[in-house]
Amino acid sequence: MLFQIILATVFVSLVSLLGIFIVFKKDNKKSFLKALISLAAGALLTVAFLDMLPEAIESELFDPHTIFMTVLASVVFFFLLERVFHWHHCHCEEHGKPNTERKKSLAVINLVGDGIHNFVDGALIASAFILDFHAGLMVTLAVVLHEIPQEITDFGVLLYAGLSKAKAILYNLLTALIAVVGALIFYYFGTSVEGIIPIMLAFAAGNFIYLATADLIPELHHGEDKKQIVSHSLWLVVGVLLMYFVGQILPHGH
Repeated sequence: MLFQIILATVFVSLVSLLGIFIVFKKDNKKSFLKALISLAAGALLTVAFLDMLPEAIESELFDPHTIFMTVLASVVFFFLLERVFHWHHCHCEEHGKPNTERKKSLAVINLVGDGIHNFVDGALIASAFILDFHAGLMVTLAVVLHEIPQEITDFGVLLYAGLSKAKAILYNLLTALIAVVGALIFYYFGTSVEGIIPIMLAFAAGNFIYLATADLIPELHHGEDKKQIVSHSLWLVVGVLLMYFVGQILPHGH
């Protein structure tokens, strides 16, 4: 059973490379990145509001007030984290430097939230295999189909944050492998970990909401070209619809 769990979570982790293969040959043009960021903003909000938060509340391990307090705490935490990054570099006088450092904080915030999300996915896969092999396969398939658009989103955010394609590949893969860690911890300490998964989901949801509303969407307001405004708006809606329909077709298993 342990071998099956590890194999399944490694497979899910490698799915993160699919998003990279899709966008790797694209030129790193501003218009392409803006479209990817629009898609990411819509996808992150949809995952937070229609996937993570309902799952956290439906667990009934914590009341909704506690869940939403955790979301609020998460938003405040990541705001303060970004302020620390800004304060640390606020004395830089080189032109354009502050914006560069702000984008670095964007990459860190994205990786933290994605890491938590992947940890929970790993725990879900482990819990399903412990139940039975068939349940494990079904949950693994569900997570894989969730991860394809999600990892495309994360890769786009890392590119926008200024990382090279090579670094974005490395960080994306390392963060994806946290699913293996989540699976192993749940396998050995299932009862203890299961009790905090709703709180982890709520915290990750707050991370995604902050990332989308405080960092990504404001960037889309800078455009003045009417065609680009329409295009970016449509891509945001596509991000919402994509994650919504994936969630309807294959909701997460428990």
